[in-house]
Amino acid sequence: MTTALLQRLADGGFKTLAMKPIAAGAEATPQGLRNSDALQLANVMTVAEVPYSQLNPVCLAPPVAPHLAAAQVQQRLCVSDLVKAVTMLRQGYEHDLFVIEGAGGWQVPLNDEETLADLVSEIGAKVVLVVGLKLGCLNHALLTMADLDRRGIEVVGWVANQVNPEPMALQAENVAWLQRRLTVPLLATIPYLPVAQRATVTGYLPASHELMSLLQGK
Repeated sequence: MTTALLQRLADGGFKTLAMKPIAAGAEATPQGLRNSDALQLANVMTVAEVPYSQLNPVCLAPPVAPHLAAAQVQQRLCVSDLVKAVTMLRQGYEHDLFVIEGAGGWQVPLNDEETLADLVSEIGAKVVLVVGLKLGCLNHALLTMADLDRRGIEVVGWVANQVNPEPMALQAENVAWLQRRLTVPLLATIPYLPVAQRATVTGYLPASHELMSLLQGK
């Protein structure tokens, strides 16, 4: 979804910068560990020649929750270190929009006390909520929105994403219900795509200038 957003903005001539602060699940390469999602961000954002170590400062090999992956390699994650990495990248390159991709969900733990949500709170980022359309998604969406509201974090929109080949029961009705309950714009409804090619997903998003205005909260 992040790469589709970046591609749509690039189509409109916007200068985009992206980051994946934490990636759990990476392959060993001659250049070091590399995560496929982070590499996709590098390929589609329009700010060029950002070192991988800045794009993805924490890259962990085990494909498990970040705090568990870090423990396996005797590393401790903390919000303060990630804030420094985000600030360095954001201030180091001229851009129209800076997009940060999460890892594992809103409340994924970083350590015994901190979560990814704490990082978003610290840096004052705005959020796009992605709702996987399956049984339980209404509860997931409302609980996540409740915590976002509690923290005072601005949500600029949400995306309804069909995650299984067969639509969930009464999928259209569930999306309509969320549209009534979530007081932010529905940016896109993405059907199940066997191969999630960026160009295909991009076609479901608003036009680039409209999307930029929505992402900026205007």
